[in-house]
Amino acid sequence: MEERFKKGLAMRKQVLGEAPVSQRVEASRGALNADLQQLLTEFAWGDIWSRPQLGLRERSIATIAMLTALNRSTELKTHIEGALNNGLSMEEVAEVFLQAAVYCGFPAAMTSMRLAREVAAARSASA
Repeated sequence: MEERFKKGLAMRKQVLGEAPVSQRVEASRGALNADLQQLLTEFAWGDIWSRPQLGLRERSIATIAMLTALNRSTELKTHIEGALNNGLSMEEVAEVFLQAAVYCGFPAAMTSMRLAREVAAARSASA
C-alpha cells in the first residue's frame, strides 16, 4: 500500500500544489482523519487520477463540474486551483460553470463562479 500512497501523493501534489497538499497530509498525521486522508490519497489520486484514459485537464473539467452539481464549495475552490494548474484558463473554468448552470441550476453556477473569482484574485495577489 505504501507504493499506492506515494503514487497518489505525487499526483495530488502535481495537481493541487506541493504546499497545500503537504499541509493537509501533515495536519492529518495521528489525527482522527488520518485514515481518510490515506484512503483519499491512495484511491482517488493513486488509482483514479493516475489512470491514462483521461488527461489531467479533462479530469479537472469533470471534477469542477461535479463539485458544482454537488455544491461542495470548499473542495471546488481547491479543484479550481488544480484546474488552473492543469492548464485550464479562467475563461475555460467559467465556461464549465456556464454549462453547469443549464444542468445544475443557476444558484450552483453562480456560487462556483464566485469561488473562481476568489481564486483568480488570490492568484493575482500572490503573483
